[in-house]
Amino acid sequence: MNNIFHKAGKRKRAVAKATIKPGKGLIRINSTLLENYEPKIAQMRIKEPIIIVGADASKYDIRVRVNGGGWQAQAEAARLAIARAFVESKKSLKQTFLDYDRHLLIADTRYKEACKPGDSKARAKRTKSYR
Repeated sequence: MNNIFHKAGKRKRAVAKATIKPGKGLIRINSTLLENYEPKIAQMRIKEPIIIVGADASKYDIRVRVNGGGWQAQAEAARLAIARAFVESKKSLKQTFLDYDRHLLIADTRYKEACKPGDSKARAKRTKSYR
């Protein structure tokens, strides 16, 4: 059986692709160790699925490639991809993740609303003068 698991996660414009394989417990986000990843709040969000998995997580090396979006969307996409990869490796984790936070396995599909032609923002309109 294959011990390497690949999964993807999306949030807004960010796309993360996670690979977990048996190893020493190294976690890299875009070739950067998770301990060195900034900002710290994003680091904590990415650690959530790893903390839930517990001691089993230290048996795997996790590599995540994230493109697009801002730092918050990238962190959300990365945690989604990591959680999905762990569920693929161990099916019993699915209910644990869902009980903690539904968005660890199910993507949040909200996107920024597109700007309309002739307007500056999605909902902004020019002021209409009656006189």
